[in-house]
Amino acid sequence: MRAGAEEGHPERLAQPRPATRTRRSGPFRRAVGLILLVPAVIVVILLTLALVYSAVTPPSTLMLGRWLTLQPVERQAVPLSRIAPALQLAVLTSEDQRFCLDNGVDFGALRDVVEDEDSPSRGASTIAMQTVKNVFLWPGRSYIRKAIEIPLALTLDTLWGKRRMMEIYLNVAEWGEGIYGAQAASRHWFHKDAADLTRSEAALLAAVLPNPIVRSAGRPSPGVRRRAAQIQGMMGRTEGLGACLRR
Repeated sequence: MRAGAEEGHPERLAQPRPATRTRRSGPFRRAVGLILLVPAVIVVILLTLALVYSAVTPPSTLMLGRWLTLQPVERQAVPLSRIAPALQLAVLTSEDQRFCLDNGVDFGALRDVVEDEDSPSRGASTIAMQTVKNVFLWPGRSYIRKAIEIPLALTLDTLWGKRRMMEIYLNVAEWGEGIYGAQAASRHWFHKDAADLTRSEAALLAAVLPNPIVRSAGRPSPGVRRRAAQIQGMMGRTEGLGACLRR
């Protein structure tokens, strides 16, 4: 009788089992989707800001931090044409002599730093990478930050071009406590516009960039003076390396 009953009611055999696995996997799939969506949203935001900053001079993340904590900020953005060529050359000489030759990242220098743990990381950081860090990222050493910094530097070097990259860098670089950009630094330390800087003054400003809170362009220590003299002496030999900054 039992076998006949089962044959007479085949629908009983065809009843599906409860879809517990599907119900359980639903939240997991949504969570994975959200996790994958976050990087995509971040990329879109960064690229949107990059397009905006191609025309509008951005603040640095340090400036934003000071504003949020109600600390004073000195900064007046100026175009590259109103920044003395001497300062452009001094910064290129001191920070990134391959600025006009690389594509935003000096992979040879990066490889040397990876192979030599005692190498100074700043030696591998191009002006494009420093600009990306100043505008989009946070200070301090981090593999995560570097993993974001490198592709952004490559992208923005192409998107902005060399002149715009240097223009933004010189308008967000820190030159003292709360002092950002070449114009504010020139007025604060030398009481003149950035367009009127001499080669010696430009070399002093370039000499303090690695540590502008400890070093001072207006009250330079003997070490800063020696470094500035080295930069000024090299500027005559590196002048041809700045061709991408000339119109």
